Amino acid sequence: MFFQNALDFLPILLNGAVVTVQVTIASFLLSSLIGLAFALMMVSKVRAVALFGISVVNVIRGLPIIVQLFYIYFVLPDFGVQLSAMQAGIIGLGIAYSAYQAENFRAGIQAIQQGQIEAAESLGMRGPMIMRRVVLPQAFRIALPPYGNTLVMMLKDSSLVSTITVAEMTRAGQLIASSTFENMTVYTLVALLYLALSLPLSFALRRLEARIATRKKA
Repeated sequence: MFFQNALDFLPILLNGAVVTVQVTIASFLLSSLIGLAFALMMVSKVRAVALFGISVVNVIRGLPIIVQLFYIYFVLPDFGVQLSAMQAGIIGLGIAYSAYQAENFRAGIQAIQQGQIEAAESLGMRGPMIMRRVVLPQAFRIALPPYGNTLVMMLKDSSLVSTITVAEMTRAGQLIASSTFENMTVYTLVALLYLALSLPLSFALRRLEARIATRKKA
């Protein structure tokens, strides 16, 4: 019975899994861009800019992700900003995780030795060029482990967008379960599909970290 139901439900859940991957990738890219901008603000030598970046990051981290999703999807239309559920989910998840990405990048940037920056300055490089050619490439390698962990966490937390009706994997499972009452079969399949997505991703990220560490030693 389980396997027969699984065969019936799997195509619908796989369609939801495609949406899950789309939401994860899009929100991860968005969170990386916003997070990098916040990180650059946080390490700025201009005190007002640094305080602004730190304040915004703390506010974002202090709000539950689901509240941010609800605000973007249900409240912004009152101000004339109409978004689809998919758009709201990607933006909400991207903004929510930008705070964690900002901390990842900030830690990587601040780990760069001051001597390297001074050496770049002695070669005639200016601030933006030093950041682009010297600081950020090394900061990314340093931040890679938590950066990769953030991607895995976003894959799992993408299930939260089901609360605003995005038809991702969890939402598809909820709809099937509510119509068939086969809760055990449905949510077992959902759990297995999340594992099928997250475990290979975690393994690939560990391999990438190991390769970068080996090159660094060489």
